Amino acid sequence: MRRLTTVLAGACAAALFAVMTVALGSPAVAAALVEVTGFGDNPGNMRMHVYVPDSRPASPAIVVAMHGCGGSGPGFHQSSEFASLADRYGFIVIYPTATQSAGFGNCFDTWSDAAKQRGGRSDPVSLVSMINYVERTYRGDPNRVYATGSSSGGMMTQHMLAVYPDLFKAGASFMGVPFNCFAGASDYPPGSSRCTGGSMDRTPQQWGDAVRQAYPGYSGPRPRMQLWHGTSDTLVPYSLLRESIEQWTNVFGLSQTPTGTDTPQAGWSRSRYADPSGTVQVEAYSIQGAGHTLPQSGMARYAVEFFGLTTSQTDTTPPTTPGTPVASGVTATGATLTWTASTDQGGSGLAGYEILRATGATGGTFAQVGTSATTSFTDTGLSASTVYRYQVRARDAAGNVSAVSGTVQITTQGGTTGACRATPTVQSQWGNGYVIQPLTITNTGTSTITGWTVTFTLPAGHTLTGSWNATVTTSGQTVTVRSVGHNGTLAPGAATTSFGFQASRPNGDTALPSGYACA
Repeated sequence: MRRLTTVLAGACAAALFAVMTVALGSPAVAAALVEVTGFGDNPGNMRMHVYVPDSRPASPAIVVAMHGCGGSGPGFHQSSEFASLADRYGFIVIYPTATQSAGFGNCFDTWSDAAKQRGGRSDPVSLVSMINYVERTYRGDPNRVYATGSSSGGMMTQHMLAVYPDLFKAGASFMGVPFNCFAGASDYPPGSSRCTGGSMDRTPQQWGDAVRQAYPGYSGPRPRMQLWHGTSDTLVPYSLLRESIEQWTNVFGLSQTPTGTDTPQAGWSRSRYADPSGTVQVEAYSIQGAGHTLPQSGMARYAVEFFGLTTSQTDTTPPTTPGTPVASGVTATGATLTWTASTDQGGSGLAGYEILRATGATGGTFAQVGTSATTSFTDTGLSASTVYRYQVRARDAAGNVSAVSGTVQITTQGGTTGACRATPTVQSQWGNGYVIQPLTITNTGTSTITGWTVTFTLPAGHTLTGSWNATVTTSGQTVTVRSVGHNGTLAPGAATTSFGFQASRPNGDTALPSGYACA
C-alpha cells in the first residue's frame, strides 16, 4: 500500500511518545477515583483505579481507559473526558496504570510473546482481572465491556480485542498500531522500531491472520473497532492507520473500500466499513493536521457513542412486533427480506432488527444470522435447493427485544455447479493440532460457478475446532464445506483462498485430512 508518512524524529519523538497529556482540563465529576488493590491475578504488576458514577443502572457497562507511555491511570482520568461521560451515561471506567518498560517506562506490554497469548503472564491477564473485579464488585455487565486508550493505550486496545475477542464488545483506539506490529521489546522504542519507523506494510490477509492466530479456533462474534489518527503524527506514523484498517476489515471479512464516508466535524474525515446487514464493524477517523495529541475535546463522546452507551438504560418497554417478512430476489445462494417497521414504546429509540433463520420446512432451531438498521436484509451464503424459514424481531437502544414476527419460508434455486478442485495447504502444525490455510478452491470448468461444496475426511481422533469464510457441517469424520456469498462465484480458472480451518488431533499423530472432493 502507499505509505502516508515518513520516519520518526529520534530522541525528541521518544520523549513525546513517553509523555502525552491532552489539555482538556479536569472533568466535572461528582464521584471519586478510587485505587483498588488485591483485584486478582496481576502478572503485569499493574495498578488499578476505578471510577464508579453515583448514578448508574443495576448492571452498568465497563470501559477500560488506558494511558500512553509515561502516563498513569489517574493522569488519564484527569486529562480525558471519559469520567464526565460516565457521570452522564452511567458506565464504570477502569483506569489501569502500566509499569512495563521497553526503552522507557509505564508502557502497556504489546510486544512480548507472553502478552500475545491468552493467559500469558503479562499485562493482558492483569487487565482481565480488573474487569472481573468490577463485574463481581459492582455487578458490571459482562456483555458490555469496552476498551479505549491513547498511544500505548490505543495499542493495547487493539491488542486486547485480538487476544480476548470473547471478553470485549468494542474498542476505540487513539493513535494505536495493529495487533502483533511489534516483534519484541527491542522493536518498541521510537527511532529503532520497524513497527513505528514508517516502513511497516503487510497485506490485509497477514494482519487478519495475526488476529485469528491469537485465539485459534475462536468462531464467536468479533468486537467492533473504532480507529483514530492524526495526519501529521510522525511518532506513531499516520500510515499505521491504514494498516489497522486492513487488519480489522480482514478480520470481519470486509472490503478495504469504505461503505460510507463523511465529515462529522471540520477536519475530521470518517470512513465506515459495514457488513451486509448494515452494521458498522470498523470505523476510522483521520484528523487533519493533528500530531500525536489524541483524544482531543469531543472525541471521547464519539467513542462512547460508537460503544452504544449514549442511550438511556431506564427504558424497559420492548418495541412493537415487526411485520411478517416478505421474501424477494431468491437465488441459489441468497434472498432479500423486507418487513413493516416496529415502533419504539419506551423512549430510548429503535436501534434495529435481528434476523433469525431455521433450515427446513419444519423443526430446527431459529438462530440469529444478522442485524439490520433498516426494514430490509439480504441473506447470503445459502445452499442451493434448500428450504429456509425466517423471522424478525426488533431491539431498542436500551436493549429491549420485541416478540418475533410471523414466519416466511423460501426455497433457494438450484444453482450452477461445475468442475472444481480443492487443494489444501498446511499453514502450521504442532503436536496435537494443525491449521489448513488456505484450502484453495479452483474452478476447473469452462463456465462460471455460483457456489461450491467441498467434502473431506478427518482422520480418526481428529476434531474440527475452527473454520472461517464458509458454512461447515460435520457428520462423523466427514466434513462438508459450502461457499458463502463473497467467495462462491468463480469464473473459469479463478480460485478463492479465503477458506481455512483448524483441527486438533491426538499427541504424536501426524496424519492429515484426506479425500478432498469439490463440486
